[in-house]
Amino acid sequence: MSSTLLTGIGELVTCDEDGQAAIGARSGQTVVVEDGLVAWVGDATQAPAADARHDLGGRTVLPGFVDSHSHLVFDGDRSEEFVARMTGARYDGGGIGNSVNATRGASDAELDRLVGIRLDEMRRQGTTTVEIKGGYGLDVANEARSLRIARRHTSETTFLGAHVVPAEFTDDRAGYVELVTGEMLEACAPHARWIDVFCEPNSSHAFTGEESRTVLEAGRAAGLELRVHGNQIGHGPGVQLAVELGAASVDHCTFLSEADVDALANSSTVATLLPGVEFSTKSPYPDARALLDAGVHVALASDCNPGTCYSSSIPFCIALAVREMGMTPSEAVLAVTRGGAAALRREDIGRITVGARADLAVLDAPNHLHLSYRPGVPIASTLMLEGVLL
Repeated sequence: MSSTLLTGIGELVTCDEDGQAAIGARSGQTVVVEDGLVAWVGDATQAPAADARHDLGGRTVLPGFVDSHSHLVFDGDRSEEFVARMTGARYDGGGIGNSVNATRGASDAELDRLVGIRLDEMRRQGTTTVEIKGGYGLDVANEARSLRIARRHTSETTFLGAHVVPAEFTDDRAGYVELVTGEMLEACAPHARWIDVFCEPNSSHAFTGEESRTVLEAGRAAGLELRVHGNQIGHGPGVQLAVELGAASVDHCTFLSEADVDALANSSTVATLLPGVEFSTKSPYPDARALLDAGVHVALASDCNPGTCYSSSIPFCIALAVREMGMTPSEAVLAVTRGGAAALRREDIGRITVGARADLAVLDAPNHLHLSYRPGVPIASTLMLEGVLL
């Protein structure tokens, strides 16, 4: 066993205090890391001995960002769709088919290479835990291989065969739901922890409330835990369904009724907000302030994907949440650390406390406020010691 004492910390942000707004920021602190875990946190004057010492030169230390919603297994380019939306085109989910065609045509080696590149990009910006969904194969073989590839890079893998109805099933929606809940689920479940569905009756490409229920209940019966894409394009049943079935997270939450907010506030389901999507689709931003004031558990994630948000930057999401969604800088940091961990039902990440994983991010800044104060500036990175991710 080897230990490292982290000294010279300008501000330590633990995200491990009680209350939604308790970020746990303080100065004069040190951290001891031992074999990949946090072994000690406390005042620098009382720090125990360690095998090595690493001086951070006044930088801020905080938990590594937890990106609980991403779609990294894909090939192809959809930049023209982005340009179209900037000039008024409305997003309805139809462009996903373009990514399906490109992804089906890519080799395993190429998809694996692309996932690795995207993950490296995330880690360079302070993200240490990433959830990866399938959803760009939409047939048995391609969804299974997407999850096999994702599993090489993370344990947080999500079966999303119910992303949209593929072109070959346009006239047989029931047949596709049967495929997703039968042969495709059987092939994909061994490689996934989660099942997800794009519950969006406002899109002809996505799934109704009843179709979504069928998918989620089949996944739960197969031993998978539940996630939901809900209420992105308009008001719909996604949030209520997620809460009813005990999903860990319902993601997007752009269009919410008072009943939706109340349901979330009285549940353990996390509302995961994805502000990069609203930026990239010129859609209204979710009202994070209303959710937080109601006592809802809130997370922020990138939704990095080729169509509606090709950004892997959690710092960018933080800046958007503060500027556009009514969150304070501290609330936004909590949402990408402790909130993201809750959305994945994890206690070992998203906070700096004894026994937690030593997945740490550092900021070239005196405090965490600079994440929203200096948008677009690459001040965040993953803490590496001798080239190794802690």
